[in-house]
Amino acid sequence: MKVLVSDSLSNEGLEILKEHFNVDVCTGLSEDELVEKIKGYDALVIRSGTQVTQRIIEAADNLKVIGRAGVGVDNVDVDAATKKGIIVTNAPEGNMISAAEHTIAMMMAMSRNIPQANASLKAREWKRNKFMGVEVKGKTLGIIGLGRIGSEVAKRASGLEMNLMGYDPFISEKRAMELGVKLATVNEIAKEADYITVHTPLIKETRNILDDEQFGLMKKGVRIINCARGGIISEEALARALESGKVGGAAIDVFVEEPPFASPLLNFDNVIVTPHLGASTQEAQVNVAIDIAREVVSVLSGGLAKNAINIPSVKPEAMAVLAPYIRLAEIMGKIAGQLVDGNYEKVEIGYNGEISGKDTRPLTVSALKGLLEMALGAGVNYVNAPTLAKSRKIAVVESKSESAEEYSSTMSIRLTSAETSKLVAGTVVGDEPKIVSVDEDKLDIFPAGRMIFAKHINRPNVIGPCCLVLGKNNINISGMQVGRSEVGGVTMMVLNVDSDVSDAILDEVSQVPGILNAKLVTLLKS
Repeated sequence: MKVLVSDSLSNEGLEILKEHFNVDVCTGLSEDELVEKIKGYDALVIRSGTQVTQRIIEAADNLKVIGRAGVGVDNVDVDAATKKGIIVTNAPEGNMISAAEHTIAMMMAMSRNIPQANASLKAREWKRNKFMGVEVKGKTLGIIGLGRIGSEVAKRASGLEMNLMGYDPFISEKRAMELGVKLATVNEIAKEADYITVHTPLIKETRNILDDEQFGLMKKGVRIINCARGGIISEEALARALESGKVGGAAIDVFVEEPPFASPLLNFDNVIVTPHLGASTQEAQVNVAIDIAREVVSVLSGGLAKNAINIPSVKPEAMAVLAPYIRLAEIMGKIAGQLVDGNYEKVEIGYNGEISGKDTRPLTVSALKGLLEMALGAGVNYVNAPTLAKSRKIAVVESKSESAEEYSSTMSIRLTSAETSKLVAGTVVGDEPKIVSVDEDKLDIFPAGRMIFAKHINRPNVIGPCCLVLGKNNINISGMQVGRSEVGGVTMMVLNVDSDVSDAILDEVSQVPGILNAKLVTLLKS
């Protein structure tokens, strides 16, 4: 078999590949060159430099796996690969220690003005008083995102005797206690923390998670760290907060535009910056190369991909039956995850009717992937979803029943916390996923795109005003479904909309008399 490596890869990874396959290393290829080159190769190994477009994938006559040495797969058309049956896999764990250590290094360097003092002394200046620093011991560190890297940062900050606060909608109280982290909202962290670091993926819900509103809540002199993704913190809002003196310093490794030569953050003396070095250690480069090489060897040898992004492990003969339910499970997970309020500690997945007699393990994994992906981003896949749930102390319970009521097969997902629960149930009709109920409300929804789920009182003059709010804001309604209940009862309305709905517009919908709450649910990729 033949493997094409189109970006630089550590020798340790190349040697593993060469033990099993014919390996060609050709870096710096244009799209046209890769379209011509890819024919006949069984695997493509990349880093961030190669853009694997739909055109390249369509030209790949024999390609079975695309291996990304690193975490992000933004440079791969995953949908096109999936349609062609090509596995896309990554190496999400190889650089997590390097990223966590870089975060701590940036925090300490900022606290002690090390870059500025270094530059001053090399300029033959001796200005000790100019670079007075602060201790981190006893200070409160707010960690937004407690996944792999955020958890590693928490462990190290605990060793520095810092007080820890954390925000992560997909972590249980038990896991937070193990890390020594007090769970809080983003705004609570903004109000109380002396240092704030972000470790979330860049998705719709986390873009500009620290903006003018949050900076307005912060203590004077707060220090900000971003070694995760550019765009999680609003660079413009951070610049304004630095200008006003609200923020006492910042340490930034990632930017919206890279290189960030036009960024206003480069103009502040109390901002230290590095050129996206979070994963730039010798160990991390070796680790991701070895990890992705082993993934490719496993797939091409007929085994499984440990970190498959796009395709669950299902026997070919079972895929014909399970494929539409795999899609249903993932969609239901995404919907449930967006409808629930706050953290939850248990996921109950139920199978009823004919589907209960099948191997439902791939469906459970798909449901967890959809559920966790909404908070954790593209790093969640069909292999690691159960592990990620377990690491967050989220209990996963399956149940089966041969009986079914209206449909031959249904499945349900219930999310439970100490205060509340949320239930979503669905089925498949003609290979198309269909949502049949949310909590006690019977529905008939073919989910797609963006949907507004509005709990409301079943009475006149409620639905119309909601539609007027959307209409005046130039938002088209492409479909509507209202749950069944007696007049005066409480039920659910679901509006399919064709464009994004801002928080301000959603708040306006929520203010319509008779609307109890309204939430936007999106199935679109960020």
